[in-house]
Amino acid sequence: MATPITASTLLEALEKAGVEFKEVRDWRNHNRNHKGPWGPVHGIMLHHTVTSGAEETVDLIYDGRSDLPGPLAHGAITKDGTVHLVGHGRANHAGLGDDDVLRAVIAEKSLPNPNQANTDGNRYFYGFECENLGDGEDPWPEAQLDAIERTAAALCKHHGWNERSVIGHLEWTDQKTDPRGFTMDEMRKRIAARLK
Repeated sequence: MATPITASTLLEALEKAGVEFKEVRDWRNHNRNHKGPWGPVHGIMLHHTVTSGAEETVDLIYDGRSDLPGPLAHGAITKDGTVHLVGHGRANHAGLGDDDVLRAVIAEKSLPNPNQANTDGNRYFYGFECENLGDGEDPWPEAQLDAIERTAAALCKHHGWNERSVIGHLEWTDQKTDPRGFTMDEMRKRIAARLK
């Protein structure tokens, strides 16, 4: 069980990890906390945006859509490897997922295949939306993969978690396919190496 990182401590952790980041508008106070609690946090969830263009992507993740208000994550990671901080608190990124998956994340064990939608992931996970069309063809530049790795490792280090605390949206629910274009096992190996 972990208390969510403070905004100031997050900046320090990212800086220490060598992450290029930008603070977007009023990100420290931008959240959906009026819809329910944020925390305890148990892990980090990665997504792809199905968008192209850094500025448009960051605005979308900050503002949300008419059917899903922002923030849609805590950070938007663009192709150039910049982490744009867009929210701090509850964010509309995970939706409902499988409680068996949550238990596996907490225990830092192998994940079962998700087959239920009975647990509020927005409460328990940090979320990072990564700029990519999500078609399996749009490339993932090394700068972007490095930023994902460094950001996830920084949060893991802060909370004393290992790489198994980092999951993809597709591992949380069988209704999603993101992130597509790299495997979560590959990303977890990178994070594990960085944590060593």
